[in-house]
Amino acid sequence: MFIIGERINGMFRSVARAIRDRDAAAIADLARRQVSAGANALDLNTGPTGDDPAEVMTWLVQTVQDAVEVTLSLDSPRPAVIEAGLRACRGRAVINSTTGAAEKLDALLPLAVQFNAGLIALTIDERGIPRNAEARAEIALTIVARAMEAGLPTDRLYLDPIVLPVSAVQGQGPEALNAIPSFLALCEPMPHIVVGLSNVSQGAPNRGLINRTFLTMAMAMGLDAAILDPLDQELMDALRTASVLLNREIYCDNYLQVRTA
Repeated sequence: MFIIGERINGMFRSVARAIRDRDAAAIADLARRQVSAGANALDLNTGPTGDDPAEVMTWLVQTVQDAVEVTLSLDSPRPAVIEAGLRACRGRAVINSTTGAAEKLDALLPLAVQFNAGLIALTIDERGIPRNAEARAEIALTIVARAMEAGLPTDRLYLDPIVLPVSAVQGQGPEALNAIPSFLALCEPMPHIVVGLSNVSQGAPNRGLINRTFLTMAMAMGLDAAILDPLDQELMDALRTASVLLNREIYCDNYLQVRTA
């Protein structure tokens, strides 16, 4: 399971404060703690900064990669900010994210190819959020075809079936889950499947329980990556247990103490 830590995001007050003050020690500590908890990659999002977001992204990349050696997921709606982060990266990177909209694909696919990066692609397009699993698969096919045309290997593509809040659109949970097997059948090599896990519990009580239950259900359907909070110990325990039960990890009596690779 490819775990992308979500905590270095300027939407969190503590991170926004660290960005404003250029508190490298605070960002580095948050990076180290997420990696120690099991993150294989770290998502970097400048949030609604009042500064130049491209400069902030460059600073975040430099600060984090001086503290840890993991893949960096560069998260911004602005291609120029993504490009600034890619230029600062010394190691592997993932672009977070494009959609199936032609304008977004035209802007971000060339960057993924140029910088040898992965690409997270949300299965929405100009028409908005798809209503069911079949519509999600249709958009996913378009994304895969465009990636292949651009020269991006499909095993560097992370398709997101769009997880929506259960408190608002309860019926969309099964549609996202049912889309996963169809995504995996689209091409060879298979794309990765990723979700932004915390979306499913937005606006609901018992967020932790909802998150870990949905995660294990999605893993059973074929999910192999997630943007989540690795500092949530119960969530990570559920992830590791599901990995054992799905025969993705070798069982041992102390498997909860073994960091997921």
